[in-house]
Amino acid sequence: MPDFYFITCFMYQKVITSPIGNIYISASDKGLTEVLFMDEDTRHAPDTTGPFTSNHICETTALQLAEYFAGKRTTFDIPLSPAGTPFQQHVWQQLLMIPFGKTTTYSGIANQMNNPLSVRAVGLANGKNPKAIVIPCHRVIGVDGSLTGYAGGLKRKEALLKIEGNASLNQPGLWD
Repeated sequence: MPDFYFITCFMYQKVITSPIGNIYISASDKGLTEVLFMDEDTRHAPDTTGPFTSNHICETTALQLAEYFAGKRTTFDIPLSPAGTPFQQHVWQQLLMIPFGKTTTYSGIANQMNNPLSVRAVGLANGKNPKAIVIPCHRVIGVDGSLTGYAGGLKRKEALLKIEGNASLNQPGLWD
């Protein structure tokens, strides 16, 4: 009997078009692993040349994103398979609690986590979110109501917030 075992985890992939650019989706058999904008400088630099093998999680994600962009969906019901540190995963869980159409700040999230001094770490974890839109890091804005950094670019962040009804972006509708 060998001293080690190989566990094969097949990754499924799909690319969709959206009103704000092409989106790369990847999933395992257990859940969604990534939702990234194709022109984003990604951490994992996925091979987006295809051909891709999709699975039900990729297909469900594509359908739910299409419904979101059509104004017919305000929440996502997709199994997630996050890869990140425990702190990052805790931040991402906080992001999932921001309601559609609402925004918060890094300090708001830090306070929700009962760790008000972790504002910078919250910002870093937010920036490493591998599931754009589904884990709504775009709903985090500056304490003064201004748009702050977004891996997909500020124009996309603004477009996503407008889809969610935040037409007056300098008036934070803070969740916290």
